[in-house]
Amino acid sequence: MLRMRMASLISPRGIRPRSLVLNPSSEDILLASDRINIRFGLVVIDCSWKQSSPVFMRHFRGINKRLPILLAGNPVNYGHPFRLSSVEAVAGSLFLMHFEEQAKRILSKFKWGMTFLTLNELPLKDYSLASSEAEILNVEREYFPQIYPS
Repeated sequence: MLRMRMASLISPRGIRPRSLVLNPSSEDILLASDRINIRFGLVVIDCSWKQSSPVFMRHFRGINKRLPILLAGNPVNYGHPFRLSSVEAVAGSLFLMHFEEQAKRILSKFKWGMTFLTLNELPLKDYSLASSEAEILNVEREYFPQIYPS
C-alpha cells in the first residue's frame, strides 16, 4: 500500500488518540458505527505473522479494535482465518464500515484482491449490518462454527 501511495508510514507515537487501530489482540470488535472515527485515521500495524504475537500484545494509542473473523484471500494464507494481509484488513474494515467502493478500489490493485471479497462476501455484509458486538459474535458463530466449538 505504501508503494502505491494508498497509505503513509507513521510511528506508534504518530497515531492520533481517536484513530481506529486494527489490532487482532483487542477485545473490542470493529462495528459499522465506528465509521465516525475514520476521519481521524485507520491504522494497520504491518508485520510478519511469525512475529505478530509480541507486536499485537501491546495496546497502541488510538481506539484499538479487532476485525470480526474473515478468511484470507491472499495466496500465502488463502482460506485461513486470522491471517489477513494488511491490505485485506484495511479493505475488510472499510467494507464493514460501509465504504465498499474504497475497499474495492484498494483490493483491485492486487491480483488476488477480489478473491478476499468473494470469500467473505456474506459475512462482511452481515457484519456491516450488526449494531453491537453481541450481534457480531452471533454472525461469527453462524459462519465459523468450527472456531466456536459447542
